[in-house]
Amino acid sequence: MTDYELMGAALEEAAKAAALGEVPVGAVVARRGEIIAAAHNTRETEKNALHHAELLAIDKACRALGGWRLWECELFVTLEPCPMCSGAILNSRIRRVVYGAADAKAGCCGSVTDLFALPFNHHPAVEQGLRAEEAQALLQEFFARLRAQRASRPKWKPPVR
Repeated sequence: MTDYELMGAALEEAAKAAALGEVPVGAVVARRGEIIAAAHNTRETEKNALHHAELLAIDKACRALGGWRLWECELFVTLEPCPMCSGAILNSRIRRVVYGAADAKAGCCGSVTDLFALPFNHHPAVEQGLRAEEAQALLQEFFARLRAQRASRPKWKPPVR
């Protein structure tokens, strides 16, 4: 599969997350153009702060390949990885990260900081912006829907005495 197709698979995962009411982020781990693992955010569903798409995909890839070193693998993710996910990328030795939309609030591949530029023992290649408009649109639609739902809820009023 091409990078474009692999990001398409990550976008499909992000759409699955949105359907569950999760922030629409999807991730795919690939080796030599073949999908090894795919996942999407399940933090709200599973009530677990660790359930980011990247961590779940890395975990599945490690299980599928029978080891923690993913040095032959690439990660395709719809949103720029956060500090926790960037740490997992470093520790799993993923060779290349390709992400769609930048994350100005928590992105650690250049937006807020660049953890991969620090003097760790591993430095994955990073490519940004692949299918960014599609990834950004999913996120914007999700948060617009969330804001609309919140606005339509009746406001709590204290009882009159």
